[in-house]
Amino acid sequence: MKKEQGYLSANNIKYVDYKDLDLIRMFLNPNGQISGKRRSNLSAKEQRMLALAVKRARFMALLPYIAA
Repeated sequence: MKKEQGYLSANNIKYVDYKDLDLIRMFLNPNGQISGKRRSNLSAKEQRMLALAVKRARFMALLPYIAA
């Protein structure tokens, strides 16, 4: 049984940029939390890359830390 591909590998995205907010928001829930690995269907490496991009975007004030 083969595992389904995640969004990043299916669309051949090698790097998640912190300035690409449309892509990052796909993996955030309405409260602004990063969705889990199983729900987002990403590999461990892609999940770490996404988390780093979200944290950088929050630090640069492109994303809120929590949704108001």
